[in-house]
Amino acid sequence: MFNSKLPDVGTTIFSVMSALANKHEAINLSQGFPDFKIDGKLSELVHVAINDGYNQYAQMTGLDSLRLSVSKLIETFYKRKVNPENEITITSGATEALFAAISVVVNAGDEVIMFDPAYDSYEPAVLLNKGVPVRIPLSFPNYEINWNKVYDSINPRTRLIIINSPNNPSGSILKKEDIQHLKDITLKHDIYIVSDEVYEHIIFDHSEHQSMLRHDELYKRSFVISSFGKTFHITGWKVGYCAAPEHLTAEFRKIHQFLTFSTSTPFQYAISHYLKNIDKVKDLRNFYEKKRDYFRKLVAGTDFTIMQCSGTYFQLLGFDAVSDENDFDFAVRLTKKIGVASIPLSVFYKDRTDNKVLRFCFAKEDKTLEQAAERLMKMSL
Repeated sequence: MFNSKLPDVGTTIFSVMSALANKHEAINLSQGFPDFKIDGKLSELVHVAINDGYNQYAQMTGLDSLRLSVSKLIETFYKRKVNPENEITITSGATEALFAAISVVVNAGDEVIMFDPAYDSYEPAVLLNKGVPVRIPLSFPNYEINWNKVYDSINPRTRLIIINSPNNPSGSILKKEDIQHLKDITLKHDIYIVSDEVYEHIIFDHSEHQSMLRHDELYKRSFVISSFGKTFHITGWKVGYCAAPEHLTAEFRKIHQFLTFSTSTPFQYAISHYLKNIDKVKDLRNFYEKKRDYFRKLVAGTDFTIMQCSGTYFQLLGFDAVSDENDFDFAVRLTKKIGVASIPLSVFYKDRTDNKVLRFCFAKEDKTLEQAAERLMKMSL
């Protein structure tokens, strides 16, 4: 027998709810993946890469062409020149990058601040590196950082802060005042930042994404992580990247090379060529803002409470006017009886805080959203 390194970790809620959706033939608005086709140009580029022989291991750091494309992308959006040779690493999705970055910084006993509701891969990565997660709840209902609690939590053992903006699952975003707090903290303390920015291009209402890449003081202590899966509707390709200063990237790559070593060569090739048209990225926020607004319009006639959504492709709906069940039980009943799968927000909290809120993915065809909304109408009083 052996002792589990993650004794409290089971199957992720995404797998649980997707399996339940499949079993009951429900509309799956739980797991965050689009149900529409990707751009045919991307598919064509993959075929070209395969036929041209790009089928063997890519270099550990990522294809030169893709790292160069990423550096141009960063310069376009954040006005920062990032050296593609020694500051950008292509990874097998953002989750791999998050694990590698956390592993660079965290040693036994180091404390890591993260914010609830927190994406479920953060804490296991900290625990596997023998760190101590410090979970601070975002203020409900707008899911904003309570900086007084952050300052109160900082001590000599605090090593890392994990930021996620736009935030999954809440859809909240960092504001300029949040950035100033981070600057104050990193100026006074030996603390690093892992910034999960996978939804960086899905941000609404003319807001500006507050990337760590915009700020010299923050970037020099940050690992900035993103994913093409969210940007180009290709979650199954598992191609992400990490941008970090040269000295941090050197350590990051030491770990990355023994996790996955390299990422799918034909997919890298396709994305690097696809990125030559930067408008594909610029158009993304408008595309998903229309999806958000349409879904909100569709469910406006229900008794669900439509909550703030400033970014991501997730809409939170409060159900306290619909049921007094806990959110997990209600999500299960919604899947089985009504045929719409969602994610209960309590699973993203360490203490399972239940504000009676569910997360719905609107990265779907309009027809899918219409069918889901029609079913949700049946839950109205």
